[in-house]
Amino acid sequence: MPGFVLLVRDRKDGDPTMRLGITVTKKIGKAVVRNRMKRRFRALAREILPAAGVAGADHVLIGRAGGVERPFDLLSAELGKALAKVGR
Repeated sequence: MPGFVLLVRDRKDGDPTMRLGITVTKKIGKAVVRNRMKRRFRALAREILPAAGVAGADHVLIGRAGGVERPFDLLSAELGKALAKVGR
């Protein structure tokens, strides 16, 4: 199971910019853990969204348990795979 859930919604407003939302609940851990996960998600988004994201859509990453311990390369591959599925 991946370390996150990805939701993508087309805004249908004609604006091609991609927006990012990040949610990590208290179930994941205390503030330090949640903030670390959010920083990792932001780094993933900077790396992958410009090339593989859906233009004109809102992308929301929801943190899951175990996502903080996952290697960054694995998270990157999972996000790329999820965006490829959405892009079909």
